[in-house]
Amino acid sequence: MASLLSCSAFVVSSKLSFPISGWGSKPRRRWGSIGLIIAPQAERRRSRVLAVVSRAVFRDLDADDFRHPLDKQNTLLLRTIPGLNELGKALLGPVTEQVMLLENIGTSVLVSEKQLPDLHKLMVEAAKVLNTDAPDLYVRQNPVPNAYTLAVSGRKPFIVVHTSLVELLSRRELQAVLAHELGHLKCDHGVWLTFANIITLGAYSVPGLGAMIAQSLEEQLFRWLRAAELTCDRAALLVAQDPKVVISVLMKLAGGCPSLSDQLSVDAFLEQARSYDKASSSPIGWYIRNAQTRQLSHPLPVLRAREIDEWSRSHEYRFLLKRAAQLEDSLKV
Repeated sequence: MASLLSCSAFVVSSKLSFPISGWGSKPRRRWGSIGLIIAPQAERRRSRVLAVVSRAVFRDLDADDFRHPLDKQNTLLLRTIPGLNELGKALLGPVTEQVMLLENIGTSVLVSEKQLPDLHKLMVEAAKVLNTDAPDLYVRQNPVPNAYTLAVSGRKPFIVVHTSLVELLSRRELQAVLAHELGHLKCDHGVWLTFANIITLGAYSVPGLGAMIAQSLEEQLFRWLRAAELTCDRAALLVAQDPKVVISVLMKLAGGCPSLSDQLSVDAFLEQARSYDKASSSPIGWYIRNAQTRQLSHPLPVLRAREIDEWSRSHEYRFLLKRAAQLEDSLKV
């Protein structure tokens, strides 16, 4: 874990809404699998009936097993920038870290076995699947559907989930979001997330800070952050093990609400993604597409949906599932 404060957010917009001042029953355990809690949103409100299915656990998973190629490429580019790490230490001192830490702890509910235990189980299960430690989890009252991760030097990292996101998503979808955030921690994205989120959280309003970060650096950081999000969408798929779950999250964040969720179609959203690719394939379309994404901290949701759909059918993803199954079989002997 990086020694700097870092923040990541599962969002689809260009600027994050993060006011600095202001996802049953006990899972059934089996060799080679853990219980997966399924509770569609409509049923979540009407009953406590939950289904349990099994899923692979990646006991030997390494971050580079699922890291997106663009993440690797852009990380190498950032490392060529002299003094970047030192600049981060200068910009984010212990006072800033403490302010952000206390602000989140003081305005949120800490999830535990005794407090919102269903959410606690989802987090523990996701961390087990990804072979990583479970951070603390907080739920915060906020009308903007979002989740983000904070890592402060010398302290246990934690994830914050907004109440509106809990209301919007099913349990499986919410766990996919938690897995996405765990992906940032698994991949040790902390150093570069620090810089990227200084910008995306609106820190240009801090006197003197904006002048210290050149526009070229901003573009490089945003390019890396968009690539890092693709990596963490893969972490979400590794936990959900169903691409439609992850794509449904992206679809709902793009244009969903609780009253319309039962009418949304993942297949239609994927067709929408394909139509976007077709429309942007011309020279003019390519230019407009690049202009759209250049200043975004996150890739467009239709592009993220297409990426995760393609990776779910890749040899790389199938190999990870096969390797996990083989390891579990060996442990039974």
